Amino acid sequence: MPEANVQEALMLRHQATETALGVELPPAELLEALRALRDAHGYRFYIVTTGIDGTEGIEIVHGLRNLETGDDFFVKVLLPKDDPELDSAAFLFAGAEWHEREILDLFGVRFRSHPDPRRILMPDEYEGHPLLKDFPMDTPWGYRPAAPESETDG
Repeated sequence: MPEANVQEALMLRHQATETALGVELPPAELLEALRALRDAHGYRFYIVTTGIDGTEGIEIVHGLRNLETGDDFFVKVLLPKDDPELDSAAFLFAGAEWHEREILDLFGVRFRSHPDPRRILMPDEYEGHPLLKDFPMDTPWGYRPAAPESETDG
């Protein structure tokens, strides 16, 4: 559980709203909030960034840990599906670089000022982003199990 005073500080300074494990804030406030968590509150260990294709937009969640207290803190932002773009956290936390590349690949979120904005999981020529709910299932890409051999063969 995050410390209440950390949530309160972010709510006052960054227009954040409280969530069960941290805060949700406007995308423009993300980098300053992450910097405050790192520098003022001791959340120096980067855990994860993940994406969620929700009904209201694409949610990006950054997870941090304070190694002294053992507390985890999650910062969530909501991006519009029609133009998902966000500032990169890779210059604040080096561990964010690969996580953001995965989110680019799988959700199509572009990270401004990312040091290496290339696909990491899918081929360069891959069309679309497979973790979006509107991704077409009838695509030539992806794993296709081999057709079972007929029992009458042989």
